[in-house]
Amino acid sequence: MAFDIKNPGLATTVQDQGRRGHYNVGIPQSGSMDQYSAELGNVLVGNTAQEAVLECTYLGPVLTTDTDAVIAVTGAPVEVRINGEARPQWTRLQLNAGDELSFGVIRGGTRYYIAVQGGIDVPEVLGSRSTYSLGAIGGFHGRKLEAGDQVPVGSPLNGGALPDADTVPEEFRPVFEKEQAVRIVLGLYDHRLTDEGLDNLLNGEWKVTPVADRMGLRYSGPGVSWKEREQPFGAGSDPSNIVDAGYAVGSIQIPGGTQPIILHRDAVSGGGYAMVGTVISADMDLVARAAPGTSTRFIAVSLEEALVARKELAERKKNARAALGAHS
Repeated sequence: MAFDIKNPGLATTVQDQGRRGHYNVGIPQSGSMDQYSAELGNVLVGNTAQEAVLECTYLGPVLTTDTDAVIAVTGAPVEVRINGEARPQWTRLQLNAGDELSFGVIRGGTRYYIAVQGGIDVPEVLGSRSTYSLGAIGGFHGRKLEAGDQVPVGSPLNGGALPDADTVPEEFRPVFEKEQAVRIVLGLYDHRLTDEGLDNLLNGEWKVTPVADRMGLRYSGPGVSWKEREQPFGAGSDPSNIVDAGYAVGSIQIPGGTQPIILHRDAVSGGGYAMVGTVISADMDLVARAAPGTSTRFIAVSLEEALVARKELAERKKNARAALGAHS
């Protein structure tokens, strides 16, 4: 079966859990920005967490299906329509052959996900179906969807078995708020900040700017200050410049000491800006849900606390699957 794309929306791409193991040669992991929402969509339609979904940014697509299909829409709040009639999110839905799926205006956050039983069946590239648009690899011909595309869908898994429940309980749905507390582990270069600069980073209010995409999110706020030093050979003249180093996913840079940038799923793997902290893995989905104007405070935690948070997120996913009666 296939989805026929009548209108692609703003930036609809194929994503899965990501392309790991190639960051050392400059290929980012990509994958769904909000992994939690995408995974629960897959659970609802009887997929494993690894199946590919459609990630919709702000303005979703208009598509039809050539055969019957089971879908779910998760992530940022948006009106879901089948043949013009409103349908709920976070619920398993039936599409009959010829039905049209469309969307209203997003009401919070930035991205939502269309999961379909069997998954989006594009070829794997370096172990993933995720789209890395800048490198033109993966996904549907290495790009966002366009009108006229026919996006293939795979066969149902496990004989078409579906979870016992058809709706994700409210307590397992993420929230999309205008204020966030994002946990970070300081380093590697936080020692380059002055005391005032570090205080501004951790106690100032930062807001997400419209300059935000899959590569990273830029914030505006009180700015920081850097300790004076003679720049080492190979570093640029900006006080936030260093001799090139590798970037972890979630790294926080503050070029020029003004606006922090959080590197996300499609970020480059290295460069010449100091990383003053890194968002913990458990909060990367939270960052992905931040719309422009979202007020953010950075909370410093220890590595041990970050590991506990990662374990808690894994337990939350496990409990959500159990609440749905998932069989895979």
